[in-house]
Amino acid sequence: MEALVSYFETISSLHRTIILFGGLSFFLLLENVVPYFQFKNNKIKHLGLNLFFTFTTIIVNFVFAFILIAVSNYVDTNQIGIIHLFPMPLILFTLLGVMLLDFLGAWLAHWVEHHVTWMWQFHLIHHTDMDLDASSANRHHPGESVIRFVFTLVAVVVVGAPVWMVLLYQALSVTLSQFNHSNVTMPKWLDAALSWLIVTPDMHRVHHHYRQPYSDTNYGNIFSIWDKIFRTYQKVDNRKLVYGLDTHMEKDKVNQVAYLLKAPFVGHRPHIQYKQEEKL
Repeated sequence: MEALVSYFETISSLHRTIILFGGLSFFLLLENVVPYFQFKNNKIKHLGLNLFFTFTTIIVNFVFAFILIAVSNYVDTNQIGIIHLFPMPLILFTLLGVMLLDFLGAWLAHWVEHHVTWMWQFHLIHHTDMDLDASSANRHHPGESVIRFVFTLVAVVVVGAPVWMVLLYQALSVTLSQFNHSNVTMPKWLDAALSWLIVTPDMHRVHHHYRQPYSDTNYGNIFSIWDKIFRTYQKVDNRKLVYGLDTHMEKDKVNQVAYLLKAPFVGHRPHIQYKQEEKL
């Protein structure tokens, strides 16, 4: 455990880049071996679009990184936050801290983005992807990247997370997000076993169904427990899913960078009210 802490205390930018693009490359290659569904659109163009938003996310996080590090060092030095309330073994300290960061910085942030209109305007770009794969995990408007940063910053203060824990959490977050968005076929027994602890592709896909109420379920990123605790967990037949967003189904638009960048500022489109309830 000490070795893990030591590694993330001194992790280099190169290693963080390898984690990001190494994981993405691995899952994209695996998708070609055991794909769950066939792409509707051009794979190369799809990847290029999502890589653009990957780089904008990297830029936003780089710009604000010094704030995150400074705040993390401050709360750790001054023993501020939940994990500093009681002495505990390092392994428990780490697990509790990462779980709380996942809840506050990812699950809660995600839930709020679905329920606050102006935040949804930014988050919907993530849902306009009609071909879900590992690269979809990084498809976030720069404005949403700022929103997510604020939630992460608040989480660090509430939790009292030291820098090494924040970097460990971010490494797990990006890798698990790529995994649970990936277009891979997994044995049912393996997916069922893993989903007791972490969010799997079979669990997360329903969140990207094109219409409500299914798109308002399974918000989790790393740990599957939060959706089960807050009763937002939904299990469906993944073969019936249609990816995308019913209010933004124009293929010629949602595959354009310029359109997606300006989408949050052109007016809110209310969710479509359907006469017939859908059963998946």
